Amino acid sequence: MNWITNYVRPRINSMLGRRDVPENLWIKCPETGEMVFHKDLEENKWVIPASGYHMKMPAKARLKDLFDGGIYEPLAQPKVAQDPLKFRDSKKYTDRLKDSRAKTEQEDTILAGLGKVDGLKLVAVVHEFNFMGGSLGIAAGEAIVKAFERAIAEKCPLVMFPASGGARMQEGILSLMQLPRTTVAVNMLKEAGLPYIVVLTNPTTGGVTASYAMLGDIHMAEPGAEICFAGKRVIEQTIREKLPEGFQTSEYLLEHGMVDMVVKRHDIPSTLARTLRILMKKPANQTANAVQPIAAAG
Repeated sequence: MNWITNYVRPRINSMLGRRDVPENLWIKCPETGEMVFHKDLEENKWVIPASGYHMKMPAKARLKDLFDGGIYEPLAQPKVAQDPLKFRDSKKYTDRLKDSRAKTEQEDTILAGLGKVDGLKLVAVVHEFNFMGGSLGIAAGEAIVKAFERAIAEKCPLVMFPASGGARMQEGILSLMQLPRTTVAVNMLKEAGLPYIVVLTNPTTGGVTASYAMLGDIHMAEPGAEICFAGKRVIEQTIREKLPEGFQTSEYLLEHGMVDMVVKRHDIPSTLARTLRILMKKPANQTANAVQPIAAAG
């Protein structure tokens, strides 16, 4: 795509030739400051080509990229109470929901789908961080539980892609109740003898980390992902000490045994397929290219 001819207004007949310039036409790399054209970033799966920095990936794009041919069955979003506490801070909770739905074109933060990865049937659950920070509320908790139930019914594994700031404050204790509910769902899948793999993305924090995000049979993580319960600044202010460099990143957690492997985004589908074939004692796909994770626990 030639961004100049597509988006820069011509000098002659500017009123007739005017084109709407989309927001975020150029994306700045948080590490190097490099400016990347948004289409190039999308085509590279939201990974900065030069630095390899993994930007947040939209949930819909994540599912499409994961499943063979981008084909999958979207799982329905369960109907739940929208604003059970009639919560309001600087803005009504119902208005925040409307804004997030308009921005993401989703009912809530969770998207789930049933499809195949390298020929293996599985259910994938993805957090959309742009929907109120991927926070866990009643709707998200119910969607996760229903996804686990569908995986059990289909007798297939479930792969979770968390990206969340934690529990949703606008739903108070009702949000915290989703932690034990989702934990029970994880145990139901394991009792059925089906694998549960978690792919930790940036960021995975708070109550999500304290529940289903850290209960997988295998924990993968994308490079540079922040994975924690409380943030680094909060911990430093509490203990009055400076924390190590890279603290709470996926690489740090791998080194200290909290994560099994760190895998580049481009390699996640093939790594998942290979891992699931081992866990389910299925023969390897001889036609697939062998792709190794960046690093694995020793």
